[in-house]
Amino acid sequence: MAAPQSRPRRGELILLCALLGTLWETGRGQIRYSVPEETDKGSFVGNVSKDLGLDPRELAKHGVRIVSRGRTQLFALNPRSGSLVTAGRIDREELCAQSPRCLININILVEDKGKLFGIEIEIIDINDNNPKFQVEDLEVKINEIAVPGARYPLPEAVDPDVGVNSLQSYQLNPNHHFSLDVQTGDNGAINPELVLQRALDREEEAAHHLVLTASDGGEPRRSSTVRIHVTVLDTNDNAPVFAQPIYRVKVLENVPPGTRLLTVTASDPDEGINGKVAYKFRKINEKQTPLFQLNENTGEISIAKSLDYEECSFYEMEIQAEDVGALLGRTKLFISVEDVNDNRPEVIITSLFSPVLENSLPGTVIAFLSVHDQDSGKNGQVVCYTRDNLPFKLEESIDNYYRLVTRKYLDRENVSIYNITVMASDLGTPPLSTETHIALHVADINDNPPTFPRASYSAYILENNLRGASIFSLTAHDPDSQENAQVTYSVTEDTLQGAPLSSYISINSDTGVLYALQSFDYEQIRDLQLLVTASDSGDPPLSSNVSLNLFVLDQNDNAPEILYPALPTDGSTGVELAPRSAEPGYLVTKVVAVDRDSGQNAWLSYRLLKASEPGLFAVGLHTGEVRTARALLDRDALKQSLVVAVQDHGQPPLSATVTLTVAVADSIPEVLTELGSLKPSVDPNDSSLTLYLVVAVAAVSCVFLAFVVVLLGLRLRRWHKSRLLQGSGGRLVGVPASHFVGVEEVQAFLQTYSHEVSLTADSRKSHLIFPQPNYEDTLISQESCEKNDSLLTSVDFHECKNEADRGQQAPPNTDWRFSQAQRPGTSGSQNGDDTGTWPNNQFDTEMLQAMILASASEAADGSSTLGGGAGTMGLSARYGPQFTLQHVPDYRQNVYIPGSNATLTNAAGKRDGKAPAGGNGNKKKSGKKEKK
Repeated sequence: MAAPQSRPRRGELILLCALLGTLWETGRGQIRYSVPEETDKGSFVGNVSKDLGLDPRELAKHGVRIVSRGRTQLFALNPRSGSLVTAGRIDREELCAQSPRCLININILVEDKGKLFGIEIEIIDINDNNPKFQVEDLEVKINEIAVPGARYPLPEAVDPDVGVNSLQSYQLNPNHHFSLDVQTGDNGAINPELVLQRALDREEEAAHHLVLTASDGGEPRRSSTVRIHVTVLDTNDNAPVFAQPIYRVKVLENVPPGTRLLTVTASDPDEGINGKVAYKFRKINEKQTPLFQLNENTGEISIAKSLDYEECSFYEMEIQAEDVGALLGRTKLFISVEDVNDNRPEVIITSLFSPVLENSLPGTVIAFLSVHDQDSGKNGQVVCYTRDNLPFKLEESIDNYYRLVTRKYLDRENVSIYNITVMASDLGTPPLSTETHIALHVADINDNPPTFPRASYSAYILENNLRGASIFSLTAHDPDSQENAQVTYSVTEDTLQGAPLSSYISINSDTGVLYALQSFDYEQIRDLQLLVTASDSGDPPLSSNVSLNLFVLDQNDNAPEILYPALPTDGSTGVELAPRSAEPGYLVTKVVAVDRDSGQNAWLSYRLLKASEPGLFAVGLHTGEVRTARALLDRDALKQSLVVAVQDHGQPPLSATVTLTVAVADSIPEVLTELGSLKPSVDPNDSSLTLYLVVAVAAVSCVFLAFVVVLLGLRLRRWHKSRLLQGSGGRLVGVPASHFVGVEEVQAFLQTYSHEVSLTADSRKSHLIFPQPNYEDTLISQESCEKNDSLLTSVDFHECKNEADRGQQAPPNTDWRFSQAQRPGTSGSQNGDDTGTWPNNQFDTEMLQAMILASASEAADGSSTLGGGAGTMGLSARYGPQFTLQHVPDYRQNVYIPGSNATLTNAAGKRDGKAPAGGNGNKKKSGKKEKK
């Protein structure tokens, strides 16, 4: 029995290295560690954080992780300690079979730096496997004629461990006929052989039972046994011999199962049954056995299952030929598997940084890709590229890794998601390729302000709107997303008529709908100018503005307002004077009205609703002028009552009425006489009131005449004294007294203490008002009276009045007319009669409104019929000089009196044929009145 060979015991040294921890060195840019196999999960392998120069607590922050390719992860990173640990049980034999060194390569990715680090880990073998025989019982047949020294091969034990832990020795139980001899092959394999020490005698002992023990050199030592049954046979002195000692064959990996590889042949010179040979596989791996099939009778070897070059590219086995006499012949078979391009490249997305900000700099890493092809040679060389003209490119990194980076700036508003196709193609024939699709989302940044479709807007709202009514809706669009596209609306603060704009208008910050907080009045506010701001919710927020013009539309909510004749405050009715000699068409008075509305709502028309004498008077439809329709007759009543209605053209139309009292007489005394001659009223109050009025007028006249006499007496006395003084001096003799008592002074006195009487024929409250500075201007022509140089007496007063009444009626004053350019209508084409049409454009409307204001201004300085100057059409003091511009509202923007061809001037001048008195006299009299 052969003794096992002596080998150095290196188990202690290996275990010592495993216990010392990790070994690393910098070589070819890699970090190296070592770890014993079969260690528990979580066993320490190496300090990665220290070797990478990173703080263990910042590994997660830097995105450090293992990105190695493989079916199972053997290692993991401990995030707390920053060390590399085992992820599970590691079996060196499963990973590296019987390779002398078992090296595992992994890659560590540092995401924020965009770097990969290669780590090489050596798996150190431990003695965890027993030497194992393929069979538990072995039958060996030996011919009895075998001579001592004959050798018989025994089955080899297989130990997947390496080094000292692998198979080291064989032992055979002691016996008298056999010994054990161990041979070492060229590759270091130990082959046991049974050596015949003594000749056998089948008749003496037909069978022998031996035990073969195989042992390794590990600590503790492991071993296994196989029972050998030796059968002694009769004589068969020739063993089979193969035609070749070694067979070699090459086969493509894609050959189908059943393909014949080759046929081995062995010959036996014996004859008969002793020359019959049977073929068997010997020394074949358990994993290789299902791949090949051997016909034991013919020696034909064929493919049983598909081969895979990537799993194993070379197979080595022995084939044994045995005759019936148990004589053996052996040969070796080497099968080389050739690679074909049958594997497509594999692309693995190791890291994907999605979404990516649209303002990322060019060169920003989007993804890490791992590319691998299991084929070899050119079939395993892979070229990686991207399709389409996208703003990305691939950059090659280490160990078949690629980085997908940006080529230029991105714009989410143009493209929010990219479908990137990565093509990986090998260099085989024909080439195989793989497409990998990456969906990359572009994250939004707030780089677009909200925008309005238009630069400005106009909105319209009817006045008298309800509070809270919706006015207009604004919408701004923001091409950004999420909160960067959430738009809020606001109105820029401003003031309107001294109040903040926010008290008039509000806006819904979410929808952009404008609401009215107040009911608008067109006569106060006609338009509003707003500045609406749209802001997004980004950081920082962006905004844009748009102007909105809000126009208030007019409604017919104001009835016409009668400016003349104005209603008296004391309940009386003014009287207009019409001489009995007036011809048809004589201008008695004029009704002046305005409307606060505008446009059609301010177009006014006049009509006579009621008259005490139908057919006697007519009212101009558009002018409001009250004229005689026929000549006045003696039978016509002294007092004529007219009801005039003023109506606008709104929808619905609004109107106002005024009652005019016209006295048909040539003078005030005539009026008083005729009033006195009237029949007493049935009502006793009417007769008593008239009596009181006559008594009052008589009393006032007497007082006035007495005052004049006293004043003249005082003047004569002063004149007499001065005459005496002049007589003493001899220089003032013969001067008339009238030269010292001036007419102007008396006229001024009369103007100051003149009367004003408002009379109505049937009024219960006919009244006398004095003193007033307007009486002479009401009924007497001042110019005719001023021609008299002598003092005025009561007779002169009446004579002057009568002369004015007897005078022929003069034609209408041309000062009352508009020029051709000023007439209403388009370009002054209006005829001015009552049948005229309404103006049809806004320009004409504005011209007429300005003319009404000019007429009111004339009334203020005493030159119009409203002034109380020489041409006053009424007898009431309310139409005197106190009717100034401040009593006339400014309706230049909305008043329109269609068809009028005359301004508001001296109506009395038309009646009496006198030129209108100058405004200075009126102003002087007004001043005196205010002084009194």
